Amino acid sequence: MVVLNRIYTRTGDKGETALGDGSRVAKDAARVAAYGTVDETNAVIGLARLHATGELDAALARIQNDLFDLGADLCRPDAGRDAEAGHPVLRIIASQVDRLEAEIDAMNARLAPLRSFVLPGGTPLAAHLHHARTVARRAERLAVTLAAREEVTADAIRYLNRLSDWAFVAARIANDEGRGDVLWVPGANR
Repeated sequence: MVVLNRIYTRTGDKGETALGDGSRVAKDAARVAAYGTVDETNAVIGLARLHATGELDAALARIQNDLFDLGADLCRPDAGRDAEAGHPVLRIIASQVDRLEAEIDAMNARLAPLRSFVLPGGTPLAAHLHHARTVARRAERLAVTLAAREEVTADAIRYLNRLSDWAFVAARIANDEGRGDVLWVPGANR
Protein backbone atom coordinates (compact mmCIF):
# COMPACT_ATOMS: atom_id res chain seq x y z
CA MET A 1 0.00 0.00 0.00
CA VAL A 2 1.17 3.51 -0.76
CA VAL A 3 1.39 5.97 2.14
CA LEU A 4 2.21 9.58 1.38
CA ASN A 5 2.69 11.62 4.52
CA ARG A 6 4.79 14.32 2.85
CA ILE A 7 4.34 15.57 -0.68
CA TYR A 8 7.66 17.32 -1.09
CA THR A 9 10.88 15.55 -0.19
CA ARG A 10 13.53 17.90 -1.63
CA THR A 11 15.31 14.83 -3.03
CA GLY A 12 14.69 15.99 -6.60
CA ASP A 13 16.00 19.51 -6.18
CA LYS A 14 19.19 18.69 -8.08
CA GLY A 15 17.43 17.29 -11.15
CA GLU A 16 17.26 13.63 -10.16
CA THR A 17 14.40 11.36 -9.22
CA ALA A 18 14.04 7.85 -7.82
CA LEU A 19 12.79 4.97 -9.93
CA GLY A 20 10.59 2.25 -8.48
CA ASP A 21 13.61 0.12 -7.60
CA GLY A 22 15.17 2.98 -5.61
CA SER A 23 17.87 3.86 -8.14
CA ARG A 24 18.28 7.52 -9.01
CA VAL A 25 18.28 8.95 -12.52
CA ALA A 26 18.12 12.36 -14.15
CA LYS A 27 14.60 13.75 -14.40
CA ASP A 28 14.98 13.91 -18.19
CA ALA A 29 15.93 10.22 -18.50
CA ALA A 30 14.09 8.25 -21.18
CA ARG A 31 12.33 6.11 -18.56
CA VAL A 32 11.09 9.16 -16.66
CA ALA A 33 9.92 10.79 -19.91
CA ALA A 34 7.95 7.65 -20.79
CA TYR A 35 6.14 7.20 -17.49
CA GLY A 36 5.72 10.97 -17.10
CA THR A 37 3.87 11.05 -20.41
CA VAL A 38 1.72 8.12 -19.27
CA ASP A 39 0.82 10.31 -16.27
CA GLU A 40 0.00 13.16 -18.65
CA THR A 41 -2.26 10.81 -20.63
CA ASN A 42 -4.04 9.96 -17.39
CA ALA A 43 -4.57 13.65 -16.61
CA VAL A 44 -6.09 14.26 -20.06
CA ILE A 45 -8.41 11.30 -19.51
CA GLY A 46 -9.40 12.89 -16.21
CA LEU A 47 -10.47 15.97 -18.18
CA ALA A 48 -12.43 13.80 -20.59
CA ARG A 49 -14.26 12.20 -17.67
CA LEU A 50 -15.73 15.60 -16.80
CA HIS A 51 -17.93 15.09 -19.87
CA ALA A 52 -18.40 11.30 -19.79
CA THR A 53 -21.30 9.30 -18.38
CA GLY A 54 -22.36 5.69 -18.13
CA GLU A 55 -20.31 2.96 -19.80
CA LEU A 56 -17.80 5.36 -21.30
CA ASP A 57 -17.06 6.94 -17.92
CA ALA A 58 -16.70 3.49 -16.34
CA ALA A 59 -14.28 2.44 -19.10
CA LEU A 60 -12.26 5.63 -18.65
CA ALA A 61 -12.06 4.95 -14.90
CA ARG A 62 -10.67 1.46 -15.62
CA ILE A 63 -8.17 2.95 -18.05
CA GLN A 64 -7.03 5.52 -15.49
CA ASN A 65 -6.30 2.72 -13.05
CA ASP A 66 -4.47 0.77 -15.78
CA LEU A 67 -2.36 3.84 -16.49
CA PHE A 68 -1.18 3.84 -12.88
CA ASP A 69 -0.27 0.16 -13.37
CA LEU A 70 1.56 1.17 -16.55
CA GLY A 71 3.42 3.95 -14.76
CA ALA A 72 4.44 1.46 -12.06
CA ASP A 73 5.60 -0.93 -14.80
CA LEU A 74 7.68 1.68 -16.59
CA CYS A 75 9.27 3.08 -13.42
CA ARG A 76 10.76 -0.34 -12.55
CA PRO A 77 13.67 -1.23 -14.81
CA ASP A 78 14.11 -4.65 -13.19
CA ALA A 79 11.65 -7.52 -13.46
CA GLY A 80 12.41 -9.01 -10.06
CA ARG A 81 10.46 -9.02 -6.86
CA ASP A 82 9.66 -6.00 -4.72
CA ALA A 83 12.03 -6.58 -1.80
CA GLU A 84 9.87 -4.73 0.72
CA ALA A 85 6.51 -6.20 -0.24
CA GLY A 86 7.79 -9.63 -1.29
CA HIS A 87 5.64 -9.85 -4.44
CA PRO A 88 6.43 -9.61 -8.15
CA VAL A 89 6.87 -6.17 -9.67
CA LEU A 90 3.61 -4.80 -11.09
CA ARG A 91 3.50 -5.14 -14.87
CA ILE A 92 0.86 -4.53 -17.54
CA ILE A 93 -0.41 -7.93 -18.68
CA ALA A 94 -1.96 -9.25 -21.88
CA SER A 95 -5.49 -9.36 -20.45
CA GLN A 96 -5.43 -5.57 -19.99
CA VAL A 97 -4.55 -5.17 -23.68
CA ASP A 98 -7.17 -7.78 -24.62
CA ARG A 99 -9.85 -5.82 -22.73
CA LEU A 100 -9.04 -2.66 -24.72
CA GLU A 101 -9.25 -4.64 -27.96
CA ALA A 102 -12.64 -6.09 -27.01
CA GLU A 103 -13.94 -2.63 -26.11
CA ILE A 104 -12.61 -1.18 -29.38
CA ASP A 105 -14.35 -3.93 -31.35
CA ALA A 106 -17.65 -3.41 -29.49
CA MET A 107 -17.59 0.37 -29.99
CA ASN A 108 -16.48 0.15 -33.60
CA ALA A 109 -19.34 -2.24 -34.42
CA ARG A 110 -21.73 0.64 -33.67
CA LEU A 111 -20.05 2.99 -36.17
CA ALA A 112 -20.37 3.43 -39.92
CA PRO A 113 -17.09 2.92 -41.80
CA LEU A 114 -14.96 6.04 -42.22
CA ARG A 115 -14.78 7.68 -45.64
CA SER A 116 -12.32 10.40 -44.58
CA PHE A 117 -9.88 11.17 -41.79
CA VAL A 118 -11.44 12.63 -38.65
CA LEU A 119 -10.30 16.02 -37.37
CA PRO A 120 -10.02 16.31 -33.59
CA GLY A 121 -13.14 17.98 -32.25
CA GLY A 122 -16.87 17.66 -32.08
CA THR A 123 -18.27 17.36 -28.58
CA PRO A 124 -16.17 18.37 -25.56
CA LEU A 125 -15.80 14.68 -24.66
CA ALA A 126 -14.65 13.79 -28.16
CA ALA A 127 -12.15 16.66 -28.22
CA HIS A 128 -10.62 15.53 -24.90
CA LEU A 129 -10.49 11.93 -26.13
CA HIS A 130 -8.67 13.04 -29.27
CA HIS A 131 -6.22 14.92 -27.03
CA ALA A 132 -5.77 11.77 -24.92
CA ARG A 133 -5.15 9.81 -28.13
CA THR A 134 -2.30 12.09 -29.17
CA VAL A 135 -0.69 12.10 -25.73
CA ALA A 136 -0.95 8.29 -25.59
CA ARG A 137 0.78 8.13 -28.98
CA ARG A 138 3.59 10.31 -27.62
CA ALA A 139 3.88 8.06 -24.57
CA GLU A 140 4.09 5.08 -26.92
CA ARG A 141 6.87 6.72 -28.96
CA LEU A 142 8.80 7.46 -25.77
CA ALA A 143 8.33 3.88 -24.53
CA VAL A 144 9.60 2.56 -27.88
CA THR A 145 12.64 4.84 -27.60
CA LEU A 146 13.23 3.55 -24.07
CA ALA A 147 12.82 -0.07 -25.22
CA ALA A 148 15.61 0.44 -27.77
CA ARG A 149 17.98 1.16 -24.87
CA GLU A 150 16.57 -0.64 -21.84
CA GLU A 151 14.17 -3.42 -20.96
CA VAL A 152 10.47 -2.56 -21.37
CA THR A 153 7.70 -5.13 -21.26
CA ALA A 154 6.08 -5.74 -24.64
CA ASP A 155 2.59 -5.51 -23.13
CA ALA A 156 3.34 -1.98 -21.89
CA ILE A 157 3.96 -0.81 -25.45
CA ARG A 158 1.03 -2.84 -26.79
CA TYR A 159 -1.24 -1.23 -24.17
CA LEU A 160 -0.26 2.28 -25.25
CA ASN A 161 -0.77 1.39 -28.90
CA ARG A 162 -4.27 0.04 -28.22
CA LEU A 163 -5.13 2.92 -25.89
CA SER A 164 -4.67 5.49 -28.64
CA ASP A 165 -6.88 3.38 -30.92
CA TRP A 166 -9.42 3.05 -28.10
CA ALA A 167 -9.49 6.82 -27.59
CA PHE A 168 -10.03 7.40 -31.32
CA VAL A 169 -13.00 5.04 -31.49
CA ALA A 170 -14.41 6.36 -28.20
CA ALA A 171 -14.18 9.92 -29.59
CA ARG A 172 -16.30 8.81 -32.54
CA ILE A 173 -18.83 7.29 -30.12
CA ALA A 174 -18.85 10.59 -28.21
CA ASN A 175 -19.59 12.39 -31.49
CA ASP A 176 -23.08 10.90 -31.76
CA GLU A 177 -21.71 7.53 -32.84
CA GLY A 178 -19.72 9.13 -35.65
CA ARG A 179 -22.54 11.26 -37.03
CA GLY A 180 -20.98 14.36 -35.46
CA ASP A 181 -17.39 13.64 -36.52
CA VAL A 182 -15.54 16.56 -38.03
CA LEU A 183 -14.14 15.20 -41.28
CA TRP A 184 -11.03 16.31 -43.12
CA VAL A 185 -11.70 17.79 -46.54
CA PRO A 186 -8.41 17.62 -48.46
CA GLY A 187 -7.46 20.96 -50.02
CA ALA A 188 -10.62 22.65 -48.76
CA ASN A 189 -8.93 25.99 -48.10
CA ARG A 190 -6.78 26.32 -51.22
